[in-house]
Amino acid sequence: MVTPRTTQKKSRFKTQNTNPQKTNTSFESLTLSLALQLAGPHTWAAAIVPVVVSGAYVGAAYSGNINILVFFILLAICILMQSAVNTLNDYFDYKKGTDSLDNSSEDAFDAVLVYHHLNPKHVLALAIGFLVVALLLGCYIIYVSDFVPLIIGIIGALAIVFYSGGRTPISYLPIGEVVSGVVMGGLIPLACVYALTGVLDWFALVVSLPPIIGIGMILATNNTCDIEKDIEAERKTLPVTLGRDKAVPAYKGAIAAWLVITIAIVALWFTQGLPFVIIMVLGMFPVLRAIMHNPLNQASRDGAMSQIVMCNIIVGAFYAAAILASDSITWIL
Repeated sequence: MVTPRTTQKKSRFKTQNTNPQKTNTSFESLTLSLALQLAGPHTWAAAIVPVVVSGAYVGAAYSGNINILVFFILLAICILMQSAVNTLNDYFDYKKGTDSLDNSSEDAFDAVLVYHHLNPKHVLALAIGFLVVALLLGCYIIYVSDFVPLIIGIIGALAIVFYSGGRTPISYLPIGEVVSGVVMGGLIPLACVYALTGVLDWFALVVSLPPIIGIGMILATNNTCDIEKDIEAERKTLPVTLGRDKAVPAYKGAIAAWLVITIAIVALWFTQGLPFVIIMVLGMFPVLRAIMHNPLNQASRDGAMSQIVMCNIIVGAFYAAAILASDSITWIL
């Protein structure tokens, strides 16, 4: 939902304009390729991992009875909502003048409206379109279950709107990491488990702690790298509030806590999956070492974002495998 986009390749669109939104040139057409750039498929891990983890939990805790059609519809809904978030982020940053050629990465994926001078109305319509399609797919989920997933979805949709829009967006406050993590990493699994089982299983929130932290770390990575840029934009994100001297150590401590909590959950409730956790730690060690040595500044932002997304993919995949490896859950609470 509320995770920033990463960059992928060098831009061919860099010009001497300081901000295309202030020019009178004609808008470029919103092509399928540009729509995909706005959707930000390189950030979809934040939408996919919570659904995969919730599916694994249902498979382990509810005798493996998973409706495959419902599962993939839930996956599509979450990807569409993440795409809407990415598109709205670009739209509102463009309208507020936060993104410009002077302060954005030299990449067309970093600020699509800036580099392509798209009609903001068309971009907003695209974001709304993503949400409408997600809602239509959600109607089927309501049909096969009831209105509980809809209520959770409405909460998520409101978080999407208020994250980027409004007089004081959530993205301008020191709670963005928590909101993005809880909504994407917590509410999505809760809704998915209910849609797949018909049970409002609050323990799913405990199982969701690793994706909650991991998704929050994606935004924390972006905000830590952008401290100086956000100060200029008068954003009071958590890293800005902490200051660079405290934000970087806090970030690295959160990474360590993420891994410890993931291992602890598997050890307490999914003990048969511990071998997968060991493989997870070994597999992510090179990426983990790289991000721990990353200076987390604007110059290293692209690498840091790629590293944290890869960490989310590795943790999410092996954590889900560890859950599935457990024949049953030993309840100790």
